Amino acid sequence: MDRRSFLKGGLLVTTGGLLLSRSAFSQDILEIVTGTTQALKSPRYPLIVRTSRPRNYETPVYVFEQFYTPNDAFFVRWHQPGYAERKEDFKDYTLKIKGPAAKKQASLTLDELKKNFRTYELTALCQCSGNRRGLFVPRVPGVEWRYGAMGNARWVGVRLKDLLDYVGVDPKAKGIVVYSTYNPPVVEGQPRFEKPLPLWKAMDENVLLAFLMNGEEMHPENGYPLRLVVPGWTATYWIKAITDIDVVYDFPPNFWYNTAYRIPKGKFPQVESWDMDPSAPNMPITEIMVNSLVVKFVNENTKKTLYPYELDNTQIKDIRNFAKPGNYITVMGIAYDGGYGIKTVEVSVDGGRTWREARITKSDGRFSWVHWEHTFKVEKRGVYTVMAKATNRVGQTQTFELIWNPAGYHHNVVQSFNLYV
Repeated sequence: MDRRSFLKGGLLVTTGGLLLSRSAFSQDILEIVTGTTQALKSPRYPLIVRTSRPRNYETPVYVFEQFYTPNDAFFVRWHQPGYAERKEDFKDYTLKIKGPAAKKQASLTLDELKKNFRTYELTALCQCSGNRRGLFVPRVPGVEWRYGAMGNARWVGVRLKDLLDYVGVDPKAKGIVVYSTYNPPVVEGQPRFEKPLPLWKAMDENVLLAFLMNGEEMHPENGYPLRLVVPGWTATYWIKAITDIDVVYDFPPNFWYNTAYRIPKGKFPQVESWDMDPSAPNMPITEIMVNSLVVKFVNENTKKTLYPYELDNTQIKDIRNFAKPGNYITVMGIAYDGGYGIKTVEVSVDGGRTWREARITKSDGRFSWVHWEHTFKVEKRGVYTVMAKATNRVGQTQTFELIWNPAGYHHNVVQSFNLYV
């Protein structure tokens, strides 16, 4: 495994009471219900159920104090319920690479992939396109994600580029279409989930077919046995349980990219965009927007830690009885973007009137999120409105006003937290 050569050129990889102590990680049953949202009862980490059929589970924000999101705590996103749920269901698994623009066809077992192709490791953020959709006003249709439809992990696999070179690609090919092990849709007429990639992105040396996640086989819910990893792009392209890759001259019509997962043109800053139809008013979503998230507050004098979100991530509460004049408070959080690298994270404690640069405490390559911290002194009684704002190395920064769009994508509004002293 050659990690250093794979990462060459890399840059860098809202107010309330106590949320949940780390001891809750080991609980077998956690009964928390807020409205229609229920924390998952499981021997794994407690996840937040947004929908149960298909399974869409969100990670509580407090988990993000860990730099690598544990596999058992990783968010789960499926569009349809008909997927294999046991590893035993894949005992005869093969990956087929074919299509009209492929010079030859290949059928490879997982063992053959590992044996015959060089493996690479990459740390990358995986984030659902609709992360924070539940914060949109007016509301938009779709899974009502809050802050936790994302996770940061170490992925090990083979490069998609190497497999395409192995079968050979006609220079006139437009790209690939990736298929999953979804069974036939439960609802008659519902389109099968599939996803295309333009050839220039499919041949990017950072795009992997991953078989390990944080050093372990991933759960079927997260893509076992093989998951596409497209670092810097939203998770709609990170197809799970891949069975087929077709190399094509033209992309066949499909709801999941001709209609869904599209953003209005000209509204969002993007370096890598993919305009499938120049005459259309919208285009496929691609890059993750620069963003940040406050994870916790630490009172350095009392050593108390506060996680400022409700367990189901739905609300940020006012922070009371946590600090007094003379205390030092450390704000800790994450920041990330579409793979250009976080340049600065700034923190304000006066509602945005003044800003101070936070200290980046950990990073792991330009596709990873970063951890950051900022410590300030509580000088006197009053209200301290805490805000965090990230800027990446190509000058993109967070917004203060929501860029509304009908699908609820790219929410990167600066959040605020009120600390009452």
